[in-house]
Amino acid sequence: DNPAGDAIAAALPRTAVARRHQRALPHAEVRAALDRVRRCDAYRGVRLAFEFLVLTAARSGEVRHARWDEIDRGGALWTVPAERMKNGREHRVPLSDRALEVLDEALELAADDLVFPSPTGRALPQKTLSELMRALRVDAVPHGFRSSFRDWAAECSDAPREVCELALAHVNGDRVEAAYRRSDLFERRRTLMQQWADYLVGQD
Repeated sequence: DNPAGDAIAAALPRTAVARRHQRALPHAEVRAALDRVRRCDAYRGVRLAFEFLVLTAARSGEVRHARWDEIDRGGALWTVPAERMKNGREHRVPLSDRALEVLDEALELAADDLVFPSPTGRALPQKTLSELMRALRVDAVPHGFRSSFRDWAAECSDAPREVCELALAHVNGDRVEAAYRRSDLFERRRTLMQQWADYLVGQD
């Protein structure tokens, strides 16, 4: 520790960093957007990848590069490796009933390793899901559905803030609190993600 350095840093003015918010739908409009995607004539792998992204509140790259060896269908678990996570930490994602159904459909895409392959068998290109949103005139970007989920969790669930943040794989900014946090609250997150899926399929 360097108390002198900390004191100097505390005395200096903080520079405000402008955040660029991603376009997101109100959570009440997400179900209709999903219905529009399901009914469109886009390649099936793209449609399934988009729905899986929304159901898991994951990032586009995590979904587009998802591999079958990361999926434990019996345990309803998707383990995203650290190298594909923004925070550099392995992330366990509980899979809702509907997410498992999406995976069952993805099995028919007949890829050896990728869950949502492109028609050529490679990973879906980075802009694929964004282009789908533009084509269907959905006023959001794929990343924005994480915000839709977070707003829903705050407004419509009784999950504590830390459970909601862990569902998004956000790192606790409080170093002391993070040091004592040994659990990823997986079972509580499983309940939350099932509630989110039920909300999206109209079982709320």
